[in-house]
Amino acid sequence: MNLLPHLRHTDSGNFFLIAGPCAIEGEQMAIGIARQISALCDKLEIPYIFKGSYRKANRTRLDSFTGIGDEKALRILRHIRDELSIPVLTDIHSVREARLAAPFVDILQIPAFLCRQTDILVAAAQTERIVNIKKGQFMSPAAMRFAVDKVLLSGGKAAWITERGTTFGYNDLVVDFRAIPQMKAFGQPVIMDCTHALQQPNQNSGVTGGRPELIETLAKAAVAVGADGLFIETHPKPSEALSDGANMLPLNKLEELLTKLVKLRKAVL
Repeated sequence: MNLLPHLRHTDSGNFFLIAGPCAIEGEQMAIGIARQISALCDKLEIPYIFKGSYRKANRTRLDSFTGIGDEKALRILRHIRDELSIPVLTDIHSVREARLAAPFVDILQIPAFLCRQTDILVAAAQTERIVNIKKGQFMSPAAMRFAVDKVLLSGGKAAWITERGTTFGYNDLVVDFRAIPQMKAFGQPVIMDCTHALQQPNQNSGVTGGRPELIETLAKAAVAVGADGLFIETHPKPSEALSDGANMLPLNKLEELLTKLVKLRKAVL
């Protein structure tokens, strides 16, 4: 954790939080969310990393929202980092994107469907940014060791792992919480994605569904089994979000949830 600049409250004993909107929809929205979560995390002494995808490449339908423009969205991420003095994270989808995004952010995230793509993992490692690898819905926890090795053996300074559920039939996911201690044995931080793990992908409408009412359940379970961090996508009005609104947490519910989780963390330490 000390690899990240501007990360506050690292001595609090709390889990760290990666949170923000699914996608950067505009500067005012993104900065507003970042400010609110940053103030809340300062209040609760939770180390906080802002998350926002500068582009969305893995959408179901051709007409789905993919972004406001790469350079524009990346500049917004850098502005959030500089103005609020908090680390920022974004997804990448190719070798070219690793090089494009790295100057603007602190953490490059590898989407779950790309977690085996060696060239992307190596390119991300070579930027000298922390690499957060989403565990593929098709991957066992043990197999994620090889993704971690690809990053670390390519010069990467850290390879975080994010659990986000396992494919369960055609349109659902299930979380095996044994995965968290199994992957922690690799010596890298392990994060629970409490929102994407509740997706119901590939609906007939071409729009991913979700079960956001279970976010608290997954978050509590993850804290109880020792997750180092939590990943929560949030939006002031999820029903109006341009990407993944069906499984995001309403921003006004975040404080109540985090307050409960901080108490739980203290109880299980």
